[in-house]
Amino acid sequence: MRGGLSRLVAVLFAVALTASLATVVLAVGVLAVGEPSAHAEPDPGPYSGLGTWVDVFDYAPRLQADGVAPRVGVDSIDDMAKLGTRTLYLQVANPDGAPSNQLTDRDLLRALLKRAHEQKLQVVAWFLPYMSDPASEDLFLREVVRLRVDGRGFDAIALDIEDTNSVPDVAGRNDSVVALARRARALMPSDMALGGIVYPAVQLDVINPVLWPNFPYKRLDASIDVWLPMAYFTFRDEASGYRDAFRYSKESVNRLRDHLDDPSAKVHLIGGIADLVTTADLDGFLRAARTTGSIGWSLYDYSTTFSTAWPALRHG
Repeated sequence: MRGGLSRLVAVLFAVALTASLATVVLAVGVLAVGEPSAHAEPDPGPYSGLGTWVDVFDYAPRLQADGVAPRVGVDSIDDMAKLGTRTLYLQVANPDGAPSNQLTDRDLLRALLKRAHEQKLQVVAWFLPYMSDPASEDLFLREVVRLRVDGRGFDAIALDIEDTNSVPDVAGRNDSVVALARRARALMPSDMALGGIVYPAVQLDVINPVLWPNFPYKRLDASIDVWLPMAYFTFRDEASGYRDAFRYSKESVNRLRDHLDDPSAKVHLIGGIADLVTTADLDGFLRAARTTGSIGWSLYDYSTTFSTAWPALRHG
């Protein structure tokens, strides 16, 4: 009788152990589905389709002159969604002398992020790094990554790589920006895509070669997942031949890919400035985006885009 009881206890223990192991396996499986893999590939999705840009001077109350209300508020997100925008590019850094590791307005950023996600918009956080204080830049990047609302944070981060003053020496500047991009890539979740907002290659190659000589395209390519050339054809004059939105936009993408030795490099094409864009410009810009196979397109910026431009932008 005692031996039979022992066997029964052993059987019950084995059943319980098997059930527990099954529960553990099931739980691990659920976690595997719910959590991105540590080795997940960066997702370029947030950079796809129609985007719109908002900078800190659009939404931060303290940066408005004479107490004027900001042009962009939380309710503006609803309008962006109705207009067909897929992604909001939101500047998050503080440009007015505050510490470089300080978000412009944490509470307001959280409110904008929350509303954007409620409206099914992706949100790419962008900022202008000065590359002269790596420790502060890393602290700031951590702040951006950690900012979350209802368990969800920014969908991607983009570095606005255009400062040529903080590190005047070109070789040193190149080393600094490459190092920054590597650190950003390491600090970000592996499935979050890092964008590089850059001068258009045609500007650096042809129009103003002394602006940033020997720009480190290939060295950056190891860290940058999506390239965002600022192909602002509205800055060009007719005499240069580059006031042609199609030519300037297309050549900007092609030269970028030539520098990368990668004809399929992922590009989100930025045109601007929006309130200077004509109907013909818009047609040429969007044709260039299609012709080059750019994964996304946008004008700079939301506040200055004419209402008449949105239908064309929406259809790409």
